[in-house]
Amino acid sequence: MRGHSSRPSERGHRIADQIQRDLSELIRLEVKDPRLGLVTITDVEVTPDYAHARVFYSVLPDDPAQLARTAEGLAACRGFLRAKLGRMLKIHQTPELHFTRDDSTARAIAMSELIDRAIAGRAHD
Repeated sequence: MRGHSSRPSERGHRIADQIQRDLSELIRLEVKDPRLGLVTITDVEVTPDYAHARVFYSVLPDDPAQLARTAEGLAACRGFLRAKLGRMLKIHQTPELHFTRDDSTARAIAMSELIDRAIAGRAHD
């Protein structure tokens, strides 16, 4: 008897990629919520049973007020997006969407600034 692996299957990766593409298109073309500005879906992770999808997103500008508005807007349209996604995907169960801010871009910018300051400090020495 085979045990369940925590690694997503190849099919799971394909479904996650399709969800990412479809959500990006839906948000860009069909969501009319003014709280959503420049939202980019950066990644999607699905559970092995496809019941849940963790959707990572980034926002520009990356300021606290815009981040809060975007989180509210995504929470408000989550049901709409899931319903639309259900019509687009060819799987038994449409996953419940869980939006999580992807702060890797902000962290990368902060690290780059730290490196630039360190290099500038060495140039003065």
